[in-house]
Amino acid sequence: MTLWKKNNKPNEGSSRAVPATVKPRIEQVAPQAVIPGGEITLRGRGFIENGHTRPLVRFGDRLGSLLVSSPNWLIVRAPEGATSGELTVDTGRAVSAAVPVAVGLVVAENLHPVANPAVDAAGNIFSTFSGSRGQKVPVSVFKVDNNRATRPFISDLPNATGLAFDREGLLYVSSRLEGVVYQVTPDGHRQVYAEGMGIATGLAFDREGNLYVGDRSGTVFKINRERQIFVFATLEPGIAAYHLAFGADDYLYVNNPTTSSFDHLLRISPAGDVTSFYRGLGRPQGLAFGADGFLYVAASLGGRRGVVRVSPDGRNADLFVAGQGIVGLAFTPHRSLVVATGDSLVELFLDLEGRPLP
Repeated sequence: MTLWKKNNKPNEGSSRAVPATVKPRIEQVAPQAVIPGGEITLRGRGFIENGHTRPLVRFGDRLGSLLVSSPNWLIVRAPEGATSGELTVDTGRAVSAAVPVAVGLVVAENLHPVANPAVDAAGNIFSTFSGSRGQKVPVSVFKVDNNRATRPFISDLPNATGLAFDREGLLYVSSRLEGVVYQVTPDGHRQVYAEGMGIATGLAFDREGNLYVGDRSGTVFKINRERQIFVFATLEPGIAAYHLAFGADDYLYVNNPTTSSFDHLLRISPAGDVTSFYRGLGRPQGLAFGADGFLYVAASLGGRRGVVRVSPDGRNADLFVAGQGIVGLAFTPHRSLVVATGDSLVELFLDLEGRPLP
C-alpha cells in the first residue's frame, strides 16, 4: 500500500501530495541455504518502489542476479564469491533490515565427483576425479584436509565412483569400469576387497559391518565381513542402484537419476523387499541421513534444483539448499554439510549433524 504525506513546501500555492518512502521488508527466504549459482525466493513487501524500480538484492557486499521481481516476491541467484551473512533488498530509496542466509564456501575445485564425497572421523573430505568411462586420469581420489588444502590421495584407479568409510576408518572405493571395490588405508595403500560387481557404483555399510554395493543394472550386492558376496536385492528393469544410504530403521535407501521429473526414492528391507519411500523428485542422486532422521537428497523438487529434505515418514519434502549441478553430499564432524557439484566441493555451515556410521 502507498502512503502519502502533505508537502510542507507548496509550489505555486498548491498543496500537492508526494509519496512517503516505504522501507522494504523481507518476511521469508526459501530456502535459507544456497551455493553460488543457486536460486532462492524472497517474500515480503515493498520490494518495488511505486511499481517502477527493480530492486538490488545483496548477499553481504555482493550483488545477486535478480530473475523475477514483484512488490511482494523476488527470485534471485546467489553470486560467485558470496559468503554466509546478511541478505538485503535495496529499492534505491530504502534498504530492508538484513536477514541471515547461509551461502556455501567453495573448498575444492577441478574435481569430477559423480556421487557422494566421504568424510573421515577427523573431518577430512575425500572426493573422486571419476572421468568418463574408460578415461585414465592421473589422480582418482583427492583428500581435502581440515585446512581445506587439496592433495592427491589415490592414483590410477579407473573410474572411481562410490566412496564409503567403515568403522575402522578404512575407505572403500568402487570402480564402475572394473566392477571392483577397493579397500584403502589412511596412508593411501589399496587392495582389492571384492570383484565381479558388474558396473559397481554406490556403497553403504549396515550396522553389522556388511558392505552393500549397487550395480548400474539394478542389482544390490551384499558383502559380509568374510568377503562372501550375495545378491541382496534386484530392482525393476531400468532402475540402477547408483546411490545408497542406510537409515536408522536398518532399511537401505536407493535412487538413480533418470529423465523423469517424478522419480522414486526406494527403500529395501533387511529381507531384501523393495518398496517406494517417496515419489516426486527430479534426477535424484547422492543421499545421506541427518541425525534428525531426515533424508537429504541431491535432486530437483518442483523444478527447483538443490538438496531436498524428505521427512522421516516419507510424506513431505522441501528444498533445503538451492544450487545447480549438485550430485552428492556428506555431513562433517564440524556440523557442516559438504555438497559435491560436477567439478567442486562446497561447504555450508548449518549447525547440522549427520547420522553416525551404523
